[in-house]
Amino acid sequence: MPLVNVHLRRGTTPEYRHLVSEAIHRAMVDVLKIPEDDQFHVFHEVDPENFVIQPVVFGLPRGERAMFIQLAFNQRTAEQKTELFRAIVANLRSFAGVGEEDVLLVAFETARENWWAAGRVVNPETGYDERMTDLQGTVGSV
Repeated sequence: MPLVNVHLRRGTTPEYRHLVSEAIHRAMVDVLKIPEDDQFHVFHEVDPENFVIQPVVFGLPRGERAMFIQLAFNQRTAEQKTELFRAIVANLRSFAGVGEEDVLLVAFETARENWWAAGRVVNPETGYDERMTDLQGTVGSV
């Protein structure tokens, strides 16, 4: 049950936010093997004066479409997170026209037992949703 928070400047369209959400979700399904219906995304549009970012960060210019994406999920390997970040950036470019210089990502990992939602059934052997059957390389998988 990953939770995604997307922070961006006020003024985007619902269609744009849908494309951003779909780009992130598709990457999580493909890389983390989460179920298709396991989508919990919250968008936070803030006034430009409350979205403070330098125009050049790490030597790259950042534009008005810059967004900060926070991902919360169970523990994953470093390789999975690297692959996930790459997939999100590629999907955002493809789905919503967002350049990689405008994507800032952070992942917060938490213990599997810290997640709850009605109807969710956890496989006691893996600690993940029982519908997740393709968990090669996942930390704690069998």
